[in-house]
Amino acid sequence: MGQTIIEKIVSRNVGHDVHPGDIVTVNVDRVMIHDIFIPFVAEKFEEMGFQKLWDPDKVVLIYDHLVPASQVDDTRHFHVGNAFAEKYGMKNIHRSDGICHQLMTEALYVKPGNIVFGTDSHTTTYGCVGAFSSGIGYTEMASILGTGTMWIKVPETIKVVVEGTLPSNVTSKDIILRLIGDLRADGATYQALEFSGDTIESMSVASRMTMSNMAIEAGAKCALFTPDEKTAEYCEIELTERETSLKGDADARYIREIHYKAEDFVPVLACPSQVDNIHPVSEWEGTPIDQVFIGSCTNGRLEDLQKAASILRGKKVAPFVKLIVTPASRKIYEQALEDGTLAILAEAGAMITHPSCGLCCGRTGGILTDGERVVATNNRNFLGRMGTSKVEIFLASPATAAACAVAGKIVVPEI
Repeated sequence: MGQTIIEKIVSRNVGHDVHPGDIVTVNVDRVMIHDIFIPFVAEKFEEMGFQKLWDPDKVVLIYDHLVPASQVDDTRHFHVGNAFAEKYGMKNIHRSDGICHQLMTEALYVKPGNIVFGTDSHTTTYGCVGAFSSGIGYTEMASILGTGTMWIKVPETIKVVVEGTLPSNVTSKDIILRLIGDLRADGATYQALEFSGDTIESMSVASRMTMSNMAIEAGAKCALFTPDEKTAEYCEIELTERETSLKGDADARYIREIHYKAEDFVPVLACPSQVDNIHPVSEWEGTPIDQVFIGSCTNGRLEDLQKAASILRGKKVAPFVKLIVTPASRKIYEQALEDGTLAILAEAGAMITHPSCGLCCGRTGGILTDGERVVATNNRNFLGRMGTSKVEIFLASPATAAACAVAGKIVVPEI
């Protein structure tokens, strides 16, 4: 019997073949802790009686959700994090360098075949480079910091195949939103999503990152792409058989297979207030909006900003509409500044912020109030996510979001 990607990664790690449902203890390659959880991780770590980190070089601490501080207690998280890092010799610390999930691959902490855990549900993002990555709580993280190991149940796998050429106004965000709508919010609970097909192969790593990021919105434990030359260039590694063999075997056993024809996709929205409430943009066309947010670990990368700029070039944001743009990392900010992307966005009327989680987690500017409506490129539209519980949040691709900003209402992007 052949193996799926997740089965191959775990088998290599533990030194013997595994099967879905097996409970095994894996050796962890890297962990990520962000600023919201570091006080709780630190407290649990010392409560458990650990005296040292299993490997300080494999621990990454990232300040992204709470920067700049917007509430009085936020700075406590920074002080606790700094003290913990100094006490236990942590060197991999990022203060306002960008969003944790962007930095973990961009800063080369994650490689194909790695097993990585983070204190955030969207840790599934690193599957874009062929790593098994998943979110955990602070108690589990404290245990890993002391032991370097973590138990898991080997997930079953859903195979998702996309073949063909996407319409010019459709992006990977539309694909993953459509998939979440088809699976529903619990349709892949504790299962792996494995993506393949020539549409997937033609995607950039950034586009794949959008899809693996949002896999958790269908309940998935992880989302995996086979490493290729694009992966190798992004991760700054030599591509070998070890990486390219991380693909599902022809005789692997899948719990379900889903096939899409790329030409059938259209721009879609996740409508208030659930991520699996998916509808074509055309069904909501003409609906007035108050704000647009382009950013987050889902769609704050350079290609996302460039796509928005291509639509906004020579145009202006509609009167009384606020457009907030937040690059996902300092590196992306600098690249977008250098190639003129930020200038185009600024000239159109965008407010460009420092790299951070920003409005996605309801912080650092842009909060909305009762009756307001926002089109955003992030990953969740739950009640109260970006302000009061009476704010309507529509999730969309950067192309759709930019088009809406110009029109002042929901429109289908024309590219």
